[in-house]
Amino acid sequence: MARNRVAAGVVMVPCVLLGAAFLSTAVWTDAAGPNRPLALAIGALLMGAGGLAYVLPGSDPVTNQDDQSPSP
Repeated sequence: MARNRVAAGVVMVPCVLLGAAFLSTAVWTDAAGPNRPLALAIGALLMGAGGLAYVLPGSDPVTNQDDQSPSP
């Protein structure tokens, strides 16, 4: 299956936006309170997942190497 750039974008954008929201809440507000390390961890994981969704290459398309076509 070839790499689908639209699907990678659909995964990347929400991950990056949510990760940035968690990181900014943990860093700039007092709302995080005692959960600040958790917010930092979740934000970092989401940002990492979004980056990996964009960077990881897709697999090569699968092609039939035989001269015969498979019967239905």
